Amino acid sequence: MAVGARSGHDGPEDRPSNGGVPAAGDGGGQDYGAVNSESAGSEPPGAEPPGGDSADEGSPEGGGSTAQGKPRSFWKELPLLIGIALVLALLIKTFLVQAFSIPSDSMQNTLQRGDRVLVDKLTPWFGAEPERGEVVVFHDPGGWLEDTATPEPNAVQKFLSFIGLMPSAEEKDLIKRVIAVGGDTVECKKNGPVTVNGKALDDKSFIFEGNSACDDQPFGPIHVPKDRIWVMGDHRQNSLDSRYHQELPGQGTVSVDEVVGRAVVVAWPINRWATLPIPKTFDQPGLNAAAAAAVPGALGVAGALPLVFWRRRRLTRGRTDG
Repeated sequence: MAVGARSGHDGPEDRPSNGGVPAAGDGGGQDYGAVNSESAGSEPPGAEPPGGDSADEGSPEGGGSTAQGKPRSFWKELPLLIGIALVLALLIKTFLVQAFSIPSDSMQNTLQRGDRVLVDKLTPWFGAEPERGEVVVFHDPGGWLEDTATPEPNAVQKFLSFIGLMPSAEEKDLIKRVIAVGGDTVECKKNGPVTVNGKALDDKSFIFEGNSACDDQPFGPIHVPKDRIWVMGDHRQNSLDSRYHQELPGQGTVSVDEVVGRAVVVAWPINRWATLPIPKTFDQPGLNAAAAAAVPGALGVAGALPLVFWRRRRLTRGRTDG
């Protein structure tokens, strides 16, 4: 008989019997863990499956590997993958970052018309508020864009903007640089620099070349209320910013609740890719109004403490002597 051939009548099969325990004299080299659970113990030793074929031949009836379920086809899984991708994109747009398109020249040369910027929406969820020098996107506080027409997007544009893959064309949002925050006093006289809490800003590194600080619209002094910000465009002579809306509630300031987030990077076009850091002039000492006000108070307390302790000690000693 040829090696490996079996008729089912010439002798016992070369497979374990007695419930998977090797018979006496059998070799111990078989992988007994690979025996199909559907056929093990269901036939007496030496029996042949129906049809004359061995159960070890790998046929579906014999419990071979082909009996396992076939993997789902790519086209059946594609809708599921698309659904997961859309949900992730929507979550990213809602909680992490969102793309915005620059519609005007008010932020030149920092941003050009048509640039796409990515806006950080995560940190505001943790209570972070805008800081001086940041470029922020904010909703129209009311009356800033009432005369500005917005293009009517088609269905595809609406869908892509909804999931965050395309800037929204319907929302009336603005992008400006934060100059002052709640508690600050901001001012700019003709031919002079913008001052925050009495400190002059060196804005030459970010305002449009050839522009003055505010010669077209001097202002102030303005005391910025708590939880509000004063914003200005980098192209000062082509930006209808806080200076031009002082007749509105808030005197041109914007509520931090209207801020969508900070613009952190120019993502498109590729040759315009750049980060949007805070200019160094906003880090100068003494610019923080709260910190500046706290210094004299702290020095006064430090100077008064020794006097108070000395007086109390003298009074205590006088009572003891009496």
